[in-house]
Amino acid sequence: MIKRIYTERKASNAALEAEIFDNLGIKVEARMFIRYDVDGLTDEQFDASTPVVFSTPATDAVYSETLPELDGAVFGVEFLPGQFDQRADSAAQCVQLLTQGALPLVRCATVYAVRAGEKEIAAIKNYLVNPVESRLCSLEKPTTLEQKVAPPEPCRMVDGFAEMPTSALSAFYKTQGFAMSFEDLVFVQSYFRNQRRDPTYTELKVIDTYWSDHCRHTTFLTALTTKIKSDNPHIQKAYADYTDMFNALYEGRADKYPSLMDVATIGAKYLRKNGYLAAQDISPEINACTIKYDIVMKDGTVEPWYILYKNETHNHPTEIEPFGGAATCLGGAIRDPLSGRAYVYQAMRVTGAADIKLSFDKTIEGKLPQRVISRRAAKGYSSYGNQIGLATGEVREYYHDGYAAKRLETGFVVGAANAENVVREVPKAGDIVVLLGGETGRDGCGGATGSSKPHDAHSIETCGAEVQKGNAPIERKLQRLMKNGKFTRLIKRCNDFGAGGVAVAVGELSPGLDIELSAVPKKYAGLSATELAISESQERMAVVIDRNDLGEFTKIARSENTEATVIAEVTDTDRMRMFLDGNLIVDLERKFLDSNGVRQEATALIKDPAVKYFGGLGGKRAAMFNKGD
Repeated sequence: MIKRIYTERKASNAALEAEIFDNLGIKVEARMFIRYDVDGLTDEQFDASTPVVFSTPATDAVYSETLPELDGAVFGVEFLPGQFDQRADSAAQCVQLLTQGALPLVRCATVYAVRAGEKEIAAIKNYLVNPVESRLCSLEKPTTLEQKVAPPEPCRMVDGFAEMPTSALSAFYKTQGFAMSFEDLVFVQSYFRNQRRDPTYTELKVIDTYWSDHCRHTTFLTALTTKIKSDNPHIQKAYADYTDMFNALYEGRADKYPSLMDVATIGAKYLRKNGYLAAQDISPEINACTIKYDIVMKDGTVEPWYILYKNETHNHPTEIEPFGGAATCLGGAIRDPLSGRAYVYQAMRVTGAADIKLSFDKTIEGKLPQRVISRRAAKGYSSYGNQIGLATGEVREYYHDGYAAKRLETGFVVGAANAENVVREVPKAGDIVVLLGGETGRDGCGGATGSSKPHDAHSIETCGAEVQKGNAPIERKLQRLMKNGKFTRLIKRCNDFGAGGVAVAVGELSPGLDIELSAVPKKYAGLSATELAISESQERMAVVIDRNDLGEFTKIARSENTEATVIAEVTDTDRMRMFLDGNLIVDLERKFLDSNGVRQEATALIKDPAVKYFGGLGGKRAAMFNKGD
């Protein structure tokens, strides 16, 4: 029998009224209640849980089954189906710890009672409901908390793809929402034509994810033909220096070409070649920036340690779902040092917003108001940081009109690991890949491709699944595991489930892989093969271990109450193959995946910037602007 309670923290009501007035200019009387529907508990267990898990007796009023008599409009807001609800998940886990029994089903919603006019109520609902993640919900008590799950769509072939004429291929391209370019799709078609078969839809989505700007930096790797429109000797010398370094580093290499990525990294590469970056750690793993350093311990002994640095941008997800986007910006920054077997100690947050004092009616169509983004993002970041136990020493937000077009949300972290606890070996055929950590859901599907393609006024209505829902307590377990040298020394290679999910996290571990998607732990039933292949999250790791070490590895993982599931095997085929219930649904050659699609090309024009001086600090500051370029 489903049991229902409402909790009300009266201090929250005053805060809600002030928030509505500050943001909407509407003066209201409002009350807010957290609603819990619970199934799977006896009356005694539910009564014992109420003052310990669902409420705080010193601050909360609790109402059983029904709300008190209320004035005004009453409505509820809940997460969309498939969106991870951390409040409900945490409550269920806490109840299980209390009862030492089965995990109950818990569903949550926030119920509001607002006294205002009809027009004002509509504005308040519009403010409180972000269509990316939430919706208005029924006030009636459900008959079941079991989610109705439609059976997953079977893996389908794209019939006729290999032989589609250009016009048909172009029409297909426009309907699929690909992040890859049309030229990339033509290249894909040529590949499958040579394979003498059509692809599955899952194969196309895996390729699109693998080649996305987020995963492969295609924008920064665009080949540049440079034109200089300047007689400035400094510009001429800078370009000559770059050309000299390029020739010295890449002589005879046809795979290297000028690009923004090369401009950004060539200085460090040149310094390293000339012996100036001896501390930089180079490895086949693509994790955080790592240096090796001798640390003097308290007892005076010296130990070699790895220091790892990482920053993450979550501009797109934070813009459309501020709380989850900013929370997983921090979680996403943490996961790279974690996959390097490091413990993360310190963080920094730097963000950018437009005018947060601007009235709501001047918000750009299809975007959330800047004030809403900034406030909810701050709550999301602090929520994740507090739960995982990470100190943030610097928090700063910069304001500029340019950030109205695109939010800036960056998180920076630093971690460290004792070098003797980090083992890096080349995976061999017969090794196994273990998924360590959380379960897979629809939140996070398409995050890599979603952040790699242009957006319009309707993006906020359709991009909800692209935003990961962070689960900080799970990632905190991974933090503790990575401090255990006995555990980390079992790991040959590790990758996080950031952009790209299984397709990239597992796919990058070895040239040859057989992946069984049905083995991936799931948050709920009904996930399709494509969803299982590309869903992202920061609280999962893919690790390669020797098959004989599985017992010890699983034992240590369970000591932190963490799932460890075998989902793949390393092969010597040089192919990434994915199976669902034993049926082959993805079969791609490694050399094709590693091609990263068609090389993009562009022309870079370098010319003298215009210089504009402005006041402040005695008028000595200057800002440089390229006129319209």
